[in-house]
Amino acid sequence: MNVFKINKCPLCGKDQFESVMTCKDHYATGEPFEICRCRTCGFLFTQSVPAENEIGRYYESPDYISHTDTHKGLMNRVYHYVRRYMLGRKSRLIKHSCGLSRGYLLDIGTGTGYFPHFMQKKDWRVSAIEKSPQARAFAKEHFGLDIDTPETLGTYPDKSFDAITLWHVMEHLEHLNETWETLGRILKDRGVLIIAVPNADSFDAQKYKEMWAAYDVPRHLWHFTPSTMQQFGAKHGFILTQRRPMPFDAFYVSMLTEKYKKTPCYVLKGMITGAKAWAASLAKKDRSSSMIYVFRKKQ
Repeated sequence: MNVFKINKCPLCGKDQFESVMTCKDHYATGEPFEICRCRTCGFLFTQSVPAENEIGRYYESPDYISHTDTHKGLMNRVYHYVRRYMLGRKSRLIKHSCGLSRGYLLDIGTGTGYFPHFMQKKDWRVSAIEKSPQARAFAKEHFGLDIDTPETLGTYPDKSFDAITLWHVMEHLEHLNETWETLGRILKDRGVLIIAVPNADSFDAQKYKEMWAAYDVPRHLWHFTPSTMQQFGAKHGFILTQRRPMPFDAFYVSMLTEKYKKTPCYVLKGMITGAKAWAASLAKKDRSSSMIYVFRKKQ
């Protein structure tokens, strides 16, 4: 198997790493993967994951939330209820951050198309990118959306978009720095870049350690914290203007973690931990299970 081995830290460029933990792929294969930390800047990453052209089989499961539309099971019903609520919150965040009621939006990693469809109904001109052929087909069939493939990202003209969004996508991207550079090129000077990722400094990450479901190896290559996310933005010419917690994620991630642990009554146990994590994020938002970061280009 071809692997993507990290020899230099994508954040600081140094090559001194330490092993932090070994996590299991609970979702697809049961294989172990090592999470390492850069000794210089502290950035966390999954080492020696399957290369981009081979990782597809690690996404092959009928209940992979990001790329299916199943409502079977309590976990999926909870997810879809929260998604409906979050569509409105995302729309309002974009409007507030941009100062625009409509404009040009690019959504990267759009899944089955619910978010771009919602934003189209808000009169936004939407482009979207999705890797999964099945998800693109679903978006076309149900919403009439023509979703672009990832190769299209580099072909968009300079300064094309008022807003670019990546909802739980950046942690998957092999070409991390190249993506940041492209985002800076295609974003308008007064545009906003909105990124949501799991938070490896969160209450639930610290509680569950190597069992934390949001490590999601090997699909998640990168494990961001508020500090490292701000550093990545600065490295590529962005200023972090807002950090917002995603309180619902702690409930879902905690329930999924308890399920992986084979805990009896895992939903109840996960809800209890999720409530504790939510309370912790009220006291300090940087302890939220996932974070939303809003960036602007340096002028």
